[in-house]
Amino acid sequence: MKRIVFITAQDAEYGFSLTGVSQYAIDVGNVEDVLQRILNEQDTGVVVLDERLIKGIGDERLREFENKWYGILLILPAPERLPMEEDYAMKIIKRAVGYHVRLG
Repeated sequence: MKRIVFITAQDAEYGFSLTGVSQYAIDVGNVEDVLQRILNEQDTGVVVLDERLIKGIGDERLREFENKWYGILLILPAPERLPMEEDYAMKIIKRAVGYHVRLG
């Protein structure tokens, strides 16, 4: 059976590990190394990445990880959003369509 791994910011250190899943609470600067290591583990099937950590990788590098890996890589929306941050749903639409779409 494949395992589920959560990679979160350090302020969520105990949140998911209490449920019995694997959790890594890390700094933004370590996200690429930790993500690469976890994706290379054969028993990992689902990785859930805290949205706040994406800035440590960048969208293009994250897309490379998604395309090369056989499992499911999900982005966990941040618990709080900064007013100037682009909404995650808009990022997905922009990536799929190729340009920014204004809704509403």
